Amino acid sequence: DTRHVLTGSADNSCRLWDCETGKQLALVKTSSAVRTCGFDFGGNIIMFSTDKQMGYQCFVSFFDLRDPSQIENNEPYMKIPCSDSKITSAVWGPLGEFIIAGHENGELNQFSAKSGEQLSNIKEHTKQINDIQTSRDMTMFITASKDNTAKLFDCTSLQHLKTFRTERPVNSAALSPIFDHVVLGGGQEAMDVTTTSTRIGKFEARFFHLAFEEEFGRVKGHFGPINSVAFHPDGKSYSSGGEDGYVRIHYFDPQYFEFEFEA
Repeated sequence: DTRHVLTGSADNSCRLWDCETGKQLALVKTSSAVRTCGFDFGGNIIMFSTDKQMGYQCFVSFFDLRDPSQIENNEPYMKIPCSDSKITSAVWGPLGEFIIAGHENGELNQFSAKSGEQLSNIKEHTKQINDIQTSRDMTMFITASKDNTAKLFDCTSLQHLKTFRTERPVNSAALSPIFDHVVLGGGQEAMDVTTTSTRIGKFEARFFHLAFEEEFGRVKGHFGPINSVAFHPDGKSYSSGGEDGYVRIHYFDPQYFEFEFEA
């Protein structure tokens, strides 16, 4: 219901905030940087993953917000170790039964939110998964990877459905809530930005058709790699955040909707 927001940070903490007042409601301290976090379907359970660094391995921790003692004592009801490859992105699956985690080595896992066991494991990407976002009905999710592709999967079976190819690492990908459209954001590695012109940096947001896997549009504006993209819940606009320090909000013109409904 958007009353609360959850943040994970490299300051070794995960924090819960009140959206309206900005007041901090809960603080969980960790041993290493928090890479990804999220609420479950009902908003009662939070999960977050920590990085493998400073002698600590990667963990996924689960806290039930209905039990204040878990936060006060910093004792999650479940903690899953990930020793092989650290988690770089994770989201909740439908109905909060499991989480879907993307790893540094390109693997995708499902972990049960009740038992912590690994339900399934696949490897469709060859490099790090930078971002995972679900469709509005949570039947599908899209991944963005350093291997220059974004891929569409079934949330429950992890079946690979579609691939969207580019010439640069993909940092973020989002699914339109109203059309069969995908937006991708990326560019080259941040450390390489100063050595190339913006004309060849590939900093545009790129639109693909979900079913046909074909690119049908690009939107310029950023002068650094795009790190994050998101559609508005009503599907009439999207936003992108870049390495250049800007968040750009783009509203689709009326022809966009006419074209899609005619097609």
